[in-house]
Amino acid sequence: MTTESDAVEVGIIGGSGLYDLEALTDVREVRVVTPYGDPSDALVVGSLGGIRVAFLPRHGRRHQIVPTNVPARANVYALKSLGVRQLISVSAVGSLREELRPGDLVTPDQVVDRTRNRRETTFFDEDIVVHVPFGEPFCGRLRELLGAAARRATDAVVHASGTYCCMEGPQFSTRAESELYRSWGLDVIGMTALPEAKLAREAELCYAGLALVTDYDCWRAETDDVSASGVAEVMRRNSAAAKASLVALLESLDPEPKCACQNALATSVITPLDAVPQASRERNRLLVGRHFAAQGPPPAA
Repeated sequence: MTTESDAVEVGIIGGSGLYDLEALTDVREVRVVTPYGDPSDALVVGSLGGIRVAFLPRHGRRHQIVPTNVPARANVYALKSLGVRQLISVSAVGSLREELRPGDLVTPDQVVDRTRNRRETTFFDEDIVVHVPFGEPFCGRLRELLGAAARRATDAVVHASGTYCCMEGPQFSTRAESELYRSWGLDVIGMTALPEAKLAREAELCYAGLALVTDYDCWRAETDDVSASGVAEVMRRNSAAAKASLVALLESLDPEPKCACQNALATSVITPLDAVPQASRERNRLLVGRHFAAQGPPPAA
């Protein structure tokens, strides 16, 4: 159960190493129950520069949830229920380009979906049909602000754009797959941007990613193939840059975003209110309630 004091404006989904944002004050844990099950873990809520922030470890606090099983719907819904309007994703990625080196940061502007197993990609799978625009999967405004903050706060090389290939996992790529993705012009590869970005759009959240390059996947003959231990080691070094980037962003971020992401459902809900059962209206009130309200009350039975 949440209270008014839990209301937050910005959400961060990332690895457990980001829990300790030293600049956060008034820190507390909040547990949220959602219609889509439990989130990955308790949310850590605090304040920075007058902005309330909620952090959620994507794989659980002890990294026990494989990418396929991350409860993305519950995660995004929980953050939305606390008041979040802007969501930053932090994740490790492999590089598919020579110029994207381990230790570099990328703010992707596009994503290609190569997932295939059991991932729930929409909130609206019963009674309500919604088709959100997804041509620009990341919020351009928030992405630019995040990249600028990373450049101010770190010495890392920050790449302003790139196409993220979201693979299934939990295994890493074969060499043939890695070369195929390179031939398609993709830039980085990871396992978590989807369905997270799609759900953020349905929840009318501004969404941007900070991708931390940890390895060269397995295409580069002169380097060792990617390994979990190698990724973890580089990720530990990258965590300091990620935390500094987030602090710099939060210190300058407008908590009242004004962009199309905040109204993504305005022309996307196809099903009229009178065709939606009352139980489904209640279940989806947080997401579509104001759009249904704009239609007026359903006709009397």
